[in-house]
Amino acid sequence: MDFKEYDFLPVILGGDITAYSLVRSFYEQYQVKSLAVSMSRGGPVVMSGLCENLYCPNLESEEALIPTLMEIGEKYGKDKKLIVLGCGDWYVRILIENKDRLSEHYIVPYIDEALMNRVTLKDKFYEIMEELGIPYPKTFVYDCHTHFDPHADKPQLPEKLGFDYPVIAKTANSAMYHYAKFPGKKKVFCFDRREQLEEMLRNLATSSYDYKFLIQDRIPGDDTGMRVLTCYCDASSRVRFAALGHTLLEEHTPSALGNPCCIINEADMEVVNQAQRFLKHIGYVGYANFDLKYDPRDGQYKFFEINIRLGRSNYYVTGSGFNAVKWLIDDYIDRKEFKGLTVADQEHLFTFVPKYVIKKFVGDAELRDRALRLIKEEKWSNPLIYGPDMTLKRRAYVAAYELNQIRKFEKYYVN
Repeated sequence: MDFKEYDFLPVILGGDITAYSLVRSFYEQYQVKSLAVSMSRGGPVVMSGLCENLYCPNLESEEALIPTLMEIGEKYGKDKKLIVLGCGDWYVRILIENKDRLSEHYIVPYIDEALMNRVTLKDKFYEIMEELGIPYPKTFVYDCHTHFDPHADKPQLPEKLGFDYPVIAKTANSAMYHYAKFPGKKKVFCFDRREQLEEMLRNLATSSYDYKFLIQDRIPGDDTGMRVLTCYCDASSRVRFAALGHTLLEEHTPSALGNPCCIINEADMEVVNQAQRFLKHIGYVGYANFDLKYDPRDGQYKFFEINIRLGRSNYYVTGSGFNAVKWLIDDYIDRKEFKGLTVADQEHLFTFVPKYVIKKFVGDAELRDRALRLIKEEKWSNPLIYGPDMTLKRRAYVAAYELNQIRKFEKYYVN
């Protein structure tokens, strides 16, 4: 395996498919070996020959992460420019909050703390969307401080939320929610009755989470109604790159519910223009990742949230022919001047579930046939399947991973 020496070193925080996708993207574009820092003893990063893996227990805590990064900076920062990327909201928050200290050794390609707190708190995000007239789901903001009566052990909910059941309930602060522990915890909840919602909120009150929870109108439709939009903004907050993906399937396990795992690239300038308007308005820089859903009731795409990092499905960008990490290196390392807007316009299937899952669980026949056609035409990619890194051990890992995906969909998938 050939590696090239560059004057930069990617330092990637995480050990899952998110991190491996970035490791692979750096190798594909630059043949550079990344340094992955993770809490993993196994998995795609640990088994990879495309990176070094530094095991660090308790990495998700600031007390462990920052000293580890400073040690890495002392070791490698004299000879190379270090660019650090977090593969979880909690990592990115710690990086941003410590940007001044880390900048001694690192390029930290994220927005500042004030803007992070403005847009990653989903209730604040919706306030900006309302201001700009950009569609988002009808939402009731439940404040864990003011809407829960600990003496009565009861959540204070209005008789009418402004929309009917079923409803979606999810955190307004993903980084804080990561550390919360309570019975029945899920990434996203769907409730058919008020009693179910109240029970969850009572359980939530026993945890460390004390911000806000969002209760939303459930937009009709299965996974195929979802879209993911990735944008890259330059220093002037102009969107220079956009990649829109049409989700065919999302993960359905409680801890990963809502993460896209099968995507076909599409182009829709109306959605891109709305994102451009939002990002320019708030003065955004770097990568932004939006989740949206098409609402068949009014024909609009509703923006759910913004992620201030490349997400779990980030390889849908690279796999479609537009390497995601190149924009970062062009901007922060090579200081290239961007011109115009590039939109990912090549039809491509991204998936980390096997063909069997696509055939059985994609509900829309036209999209299912389209995905199977792209597989047949070899216009598809799975970030875990990469020839230069496919040792016998990794082949066995990928086979086990795909079998596990089948089991999870058989157990958890609900249309």
